[in-house]
Amino acid sequence: MNLKISALDYIQEVKTGNISAEDFVAETIQRIKNVDGNLHAFLSINDDAVDQARNIDKKIKSGEKVGDCFGMPVSVKDNMCIKNSKTTCASKMLEDFVAPYDATVITKLKQQDAIFIGKSNMDEFAMGLTTEFSACGPSKNPWNVDCVPGGSSGGSAVSVSAFECVASLGSDTGGSVRNPASFCSTVGYKPTYGLISRFGLISYANSIEQIGPLTRTVKDSAFLLNLISGIDPNDNTTIDNKNENYLDNIESGIEGKKIGIIKEMMDDGIAPEVLAATKDAIAKLESLGATCEEISLDMVKYSVAAYYTITATEAGSNLARYDNLRYGYDFPLEGYEFNSYISKARRNFGPEVTRRMIIGGFVPSAGHAGKYFLKALKVKSKLTKEINEAFKKFDLLVAPTVPILPFKIGEKIDDPVSLFLVDINTVTANLTGKPAISVPFANSNGLPIGIQLMADSMHDKLLLQAAYALEQTVSLPELSL
Repeated sequence: MNLKISALDYIQEVKTGNISAEDFVAETIQRIKNVDGNLHAFLSINDDAVDQARNIDKKIKSGEKVGDCFGMPVSVKDNMCIKNSKTTCASKMLEDFVAPYDATVITKLKQQDAIFIGKSNMDEFAMGLTTEFSACGPSKNPWNVDCVPGGSSGGSAVSVSAFECVASLGSDTGGSVRNPASFCSTVGYKPTYGLISRFGLISYANSIEQIGPLTRTVKDSAFLLNLISGIDPNDNTTIDNKNENYLDNIESGIEGKKIGIIKEMMDDGIAPEVLAATKDAIAKLESLGATCEEISLDMVKYSVAAYYTITATEAGSNLARYDNLRYGYDFPLEGYEFNSYISKARRNFGPEVTRRMIIGGFVPSAGHAGKYFLKALKVKSKLTKEINEAFKKFDLLVAPTVPILPFKIGEKIDDPVSLFLVDINTVTANLTGKPAISVPFANSNGLPIGIQLMADSMHDKLLLQAAYALEQTVSLPELSL
């Protein structure tokens, strides 16, 4: 059975009776057993998946209405709640936490008969960009197991790339969907802020994070966006997309569109292979009828510092709830006063979470807020103004998703500043709320390179059209694993 098919092809095959959901899901589970011991994409597997698929086949045979996913196996980043399933955020703090409710995206996909094949590995509490900061151990890049797969949604990207599921849900706070998508040669989509509900997503930095799909094709991302976007009364940041169909006219092309090449995202520090691939992508976009022109966004060079200041502050607030009194792990109360107990209980946070919580307590504190946090908010505001001005002139913006190739596991783990700078091209979309997508474009010495496209807020449909057009110009090697 071909586990490498796209989501839309899977649906067509099941609808026409060429394959059964049960057989496909059973073979997917077997695939996970065969390869995941080496890749570590998953933290847990759904033991009921095959039974659920069998029930969907029965519904199809009896002529009952079946949801649009037809039993499609989907992996879910382990910071989204699935009722009665463990949701650990890859942290020892939540290693035994069982979610009492479904996240909105889970509810929506359940209604469409998706099957959640398992929970995928991630950097602890989504804080990291290599999946090395998982308390459960790192995931490995299926294109080269000595390399990182990106993060924090690394397990999600690996599971899609290695054919352990058809699609995945990740979360993107500063590039956490697009970064691993680029490193693992999948499509990674971060929608306009508010397009997808975050209810049931365990919070890291509420003001900028978004749930987004990781898929094999751009059309698959558009398909999933149709199912999971829209207003949610449980999340008052959600926006009305008026039931937009993102698959409609996706093949309409980009002739006549103006595309800005972000100068600051192609400056110092970009790997020559990535620069060459980006120039090739720009040439392809021009061959499709678009006009490409360089644009300078001065605030981009301050974006990483602003991003980590803002997100650390929000993380410090969000993670304050993990005091081990309401939920956590087994640690007796006897012999401690309140503050010393909480301090001791939090020893189960990993090094990256601890680092960001300490920063998050310091930068907004009295005497320092004006120097750090308020300055970061000003950068965010100025960057948003710059981007909004850019979109008065351009329909889209283009840059490499990540300025470097996937690097070796352990290579940067002790150099947080160097690691943070890997986010230089992705954080802008989060700080400004704009939609962005990473499209697999090239492969250098066996390592994938993704190209990032950005559009103005609520222009997700245009962005997907452009990404689809670019995708059609690419012929990439197939993963052998």
